[in-house]
Amino acid sequence: MEFENLYKKYSSKIFRVCFGYFNDTEKAKDVMQDTFITVFTNLNELKHKENIAGWIYRIASNKCLRQIENEKKKQLVREYSFFDHEELDPRLEETNFVRLHRCIAELPDMDRLIIGFYLEDLKQDKIAEILGLSHSNIRVRIHRIKEVLSKKMKEDE
Repeated sequence: MEFENLYKKYSSKIFRVCFGYFNDTEKAKDVMQDTFITVFTNLNELKHKENIAGWIYRIASNKCLRQIENEKKKQLVREYSFFDHEELDPRLEETNFVRLHRCIAELPDMDRLIIGFYLEDLKQDKIAEILGLSHSNIRVRIHRIKEVLSKKMKEDE
């Protein structure tokens, strides 16, 4: 599929996904643009073009999660830069939100994408449709992902 057609078909959808993460138009536009730069750069390497929508959504979701993770790290550095860092336990600096996203970042690509859509309040049947998987497969995977994240969060305490 030609890049222009892909952009026309998916740009508004990818913008909405990005906006769901940031609730900020400019950030959403930036990440959407970065997503399509990656799509353009790697389009020739894509082997299974029948699931191109899932591939594009996965790129967008990963870029959003990385952006959030980077922003949180920068915020923590700004907030605590005036303290003596030798006295601070880094674990005390983290919020549950930051910890959760760090744990999500450790998941396999498809699991990150699934849980990202789930956290955006997309219904399981819609996630299944987007990714080309069965509804029951998505339901089971979400359950397993939640278990893995819960375990990781407890281990991280």
